[in-house]
Amino acid sequence: MEKSSSSSKNLEASLLQLISNHNQSSLRLKQHTDKAKKDAIKNAFRVSDVLVDSVNGGVEECYINQKRIELEIQALSSTILRFAKHTEQWLAASRSLNNAVKEIGDFENWMKTMEFDCKSINAAIRNIHQV
Repeated sequence: MEKSSSSSKNLEASLLQLISNHNQSSLRLKQHTDKAKKDAIKNAFRVSDVLVDSVNGGVEECYINQKRIELEIQALSSTILRFAKHTEQWLAASRSLNNAVKEIGDFENWMKTMEFDCKSINAAIRNIHQV
C-alpha cells in the first residue's frame, strides 16, 4: 500500500505542480495581454490625435484663408465705393464742362446772329441816309 500511497502522492504533487504552472502561465499570459491591450489603447489614442491634428490643421488653414479673403473683400468693397464716388465726381465735372461748352456755342451763335442783325440795321440806316 505504501507504493500506491507514494505514487498517489507523486501524482498529487505532479497535478499540483501542473496546476501551479498553469496558474503561473495564465497569470503571465493575462499580464502580457493586459500590457498589449494598454499599449494598443495608447497607440490608438496617438493615432487618433495625429488624425485629428492633421484634419484640424487643414480646417484651421481653411478658416485662416477664409478670414483673409473676407478682409480682402472688405478692402475691395471700400476701394470700389471710393472709385464709384470719384467716377461720379468726374462725370459731374465732365457734364458741367460739356454744358459750358454748349453754352459757349449757343452764345457764339447768338453773337453771330446779333452781328448779322446789327450789320443789317447798319446797312438799312446807310441806305436811308443816302436816299
